[in-house]
Amino acid sequence: MLPGVVPFGMTAGIAAVEAGLEPALGLAMSVIIFAGASQLVVAQLIGEGALPLIVVLTALLINLRMVMYSASLAPHLGHLPLRWTAPLSYLLTDQAYAISITRFTYGRTHGPKQFFYIGAAFPIWAVWLIATAFGVWLGAAIPASWQVGFALPLVFLVLLVPVLRDRPSIIAALVGGGVAILAHEAPYHLGLTIGGLSGVASGVIAEMALKRRGENR
Repeated sequence: MLPGVVPFGMTAGIAAVEAGLEPALGLAMSVIIFAGASQLVVAQLIGEGALPLIVVLTALLINLRMVMYSASLAPHLGHLPLRWTAPLSYLLTDQAYAISITRFTYGRTHGPKQFFYIGAAFPIWAVWLIATAFGVWLGAAIPASWQVGFALPLVFLVLLVPVLRDRPSIIAALVGGGVAILAHEAPYHLGLTIGGLSGVASGVIAEMALKRRGENR
């Protein structure tokens, strides 16, 4: 999965430079925000001269899905003290969540679960920073024809397929993906969040319907 993070991180670095940010600020954005989709949108808004408040609120709205991830991980990691939960929250990404929740739910974890989570999340963080630095260094020298952002959907497909284990999860994936596509032009870039909430809701409804059907037999 890590090779797929590289072109996405490079794209974030290139976007920061193209928005007019100094190289140091482009790297700082990866350290502070550490969220690919948000970084790309933030760079675009900065390049367009958007108000700082709008930039911050947009980044927060795009990352609302992290609240759902946190709620899902809470039964496994929520008992830890703040000195653990703070850095674990900082390292939370789509990939780290998918890897960890799959292992916590379907596999076995030897030892404290936070160490497995760190083992999944920290390499992503390190590779992301290196890739961003490489993108900042190259700047606009990379031809647009390379389409380095193509690896982003491939990364998520790799994460999605292993967790499609039953009918509710398949329904959730189809509904969530479909709604996200339909809501792509939603204001404030809320399409992804709307799709995620729709997928969760449809999966829960499907699971409840299957349980009810089983009880009635």
